[in-house]
Order: sequence, then structure tokens, then C-alpha cells
Amino acid sequence: MKTLKKVEALKQLAFEKKHFDAFLVINEYNLGYLTGTPGATCLLIPKKGDCTLYSYGVNYDQTKAEAKDFKIELVKRNEKITDKIGPQFKTLKIKKLATDSISYDIYKQLAKALRGQARLKMQGNLMWQLRKVKDEEEQKLMRKAGEITVAGMKAAYETIRPGVTEIDVGAEIEYAMRKKGGYGTAFETIVASGIRSAYPHGGCAQREIKKGDLVVVDIGSRCTFYCSDMTRTFVAGKPTDKQKKLYDVIKLAQEKAYHAIKAKAKGKDVDQVARKVIEKAGYGENFNHGLGHGVGREIHEPPVLGPTSKDRLVAGNVVSNEPGIYIAGYGGIRIEDTVLVRKRVSEKLTDGFYSLDTAK
Repeated sequence: MKTLKKVEALKQLAFEKKHFDAFLVINEYNLGYLTGTPGATCLLIPKKGDCTLYSYGVNYDQTKAEAKDFKIELVKRNEKITDKIGPQFKTLKIKKLATDSISYDIYKQLAKALRGQARLKMQGNLMWQLRKVKDEEEQKLMRKAGEITVAGMKAAYETIRPGVTEIDVGAEIEYAMRKKGGYGTAFETIVASGIRSAYPHGGCAQREIKKGDLVVVDIGSRCTFYCSDMTRTFVAGKPTDKQKKLYDVIKLAQEKAYHAIKAKAKGKDVDQVARKVIEKAGYGENFNHGLGHGVGREIHEPPVLGPTSKDRLVAGNVVSNEPGIYIAGYGGIRIEDTVLVRKRVSEKLTDGFYSLDTAK
């Protein structure tokens, strides 16, 4: 969906259905989604008249070059953004203003700028209604982000061995993703080995990987600001029978959940598909997070796949599918793919490297 079409879609939600007079976009991810440029400060969308995109001098030239569909105004170095846009509220006769997400300080400044002439209401959910469903262009970018992430996982598989540190593995992963065309990591790279593999967000440490260690690798790349998310668990050498058993439980849970991910499915029901497999194996208490989350311009977005989720999937959602078992003092296993939701058979945007064994 091109930028102006996205703005028109927001207008329909905010003005025709909610009857606001204007929408002020401040969240950096929402701004990038609507305008195609990451450097702007805010976007004022009136019900009548032209949209205005505001930018401080440090990003002004980039904003002009990348957001040609919008009227752009410079915000001077010592000028408050609310002082800049305040006069527009009166000129445009705004009585009911919506905004996406703002800090308390900005809220106070906006309230002062409005001076009681208009009501201010947070409406970030309207942006999520648009961003939750990825159009064909976004799907293409996320598919590419997935390919880049798979290249990073290949580097992990080839690098993990006894004596190598987690940080060394992480460096090889990030280098491989950059070489493949990645814009940067979608989140902090995780290479957690040994007992640290039981920490779902273990990051990377100076720890040397030891023979027989479980190694959880959770990585993601960005492609033109869109993310991917992928986790695999390896053993530095030959796996034990217990490691194989745990891995098989998670692999089955992930496969069953994948087949349940489709349009109209409830997020909590998909979570239960995986959770029941893990509970049946006797490890229910060791699966201590939800099955998945939405992925897009941010690594964590709606919809949610979890026990208390109220979301229902629709075609065009992109979600993670990441069951895990974590045993304190022993280690953990997680397998994760990024999945594009379709009406019937959904599409994995990450795939491959399902082997637990890394013995060279």
C-alpha cells in the first residue's frame, strides 16, 4: 500500500468512523509506515486540507527527499513541535484531535497548545488496525528479511563448536546478515549456551560453548525497516537422548501450531495447540511464555498468540511461532519461525536448519 493510500485508510478510520477532525501521528514506526521516511518528527492529518509533515533540521533534507507526497515544514532547533503545530489547530478549526501514542510531557504540551479549544484522545489502536495486515509490498520485504535471517542461522550452524564464545557466534551471524543485505538486527542477537539456554532472552555472553551444550540461537534482520524472527536450538556435538526427546517435543508442538495458523483462527486456540503437546510430555510448567507475537516494522506487534489473547487472525497478519521448554540449571530448547497468515495454508518466511546435531 503506497503512502497516500495508507493515509487515506487512516482518514477513513479516524474521520468517517470515529468523527475526529484531525489525527496527529508521532510514533516513529507509525510515521515510517505512513510516509516512507524514518526521520520525520510528526505528521498532522486534518479532515479537510493538506497533510503536513514536520521535521527538525537534522533530518529535513532526508525527509524532503523521501516523502515527496507530503507538504514538509522545518522545525527549528530550539522550537517546540507543539508550538509549531499549535496555530494549525485554530486555523483548521480542530475540535476533536486524535493521536497515536505520546509521552506524558508531549501530552501536557499538546493540551496547552489546544488551550481547551479541542479534545485530545489517544487512538493508537487505529494505527494497529492498519499495520496488523501486511500488503503485498510489505510481504515481499518481510519475505526478504526472512531470507536474510536464514543466512544468519546458516552462519550460526557452521560456527557453533566447543571453544567458540557466544559473542563470536553472534558476530558471525550479524556479519552474514549484513552481507546478505540486512539493514541491521531486528533485536539483540541471542546465542545462549549451556544452562544459559534456559533464559529465553539470554543475549550473548563471553561464555565459551562446551561440548554437548544446548545452544539457543534467536536472531532477526531488518529489510527496509521490516523485521524477521527465527530461533533454532543446536547441540555443540552429538545430542544426548534427553536432548533429543526435548527437541522432538518442541518440534512437534511447533509443527502442529504452524498448521493451526490460518485466517479466522483465535490466537489463544493456536497457543493451546502447541501448549497441549508440551503439557502432554510433562513440561507444561517449563513453557513460560506465549506461543507468538505479531512481527512487522517492530519485532513485537499485534496480534498475539497466547493463553489470554483476544485476537483472531486474518490473512496478511505475520506472526512468530515459537514454543519452548526451559529447565533451570539444565538448559532450554526453542524453535521459531516467522509465519505469514493465509486463508488456508500459511507461509513460513523462515525455514530450514531444523537439525539439533551440529557435529562436524
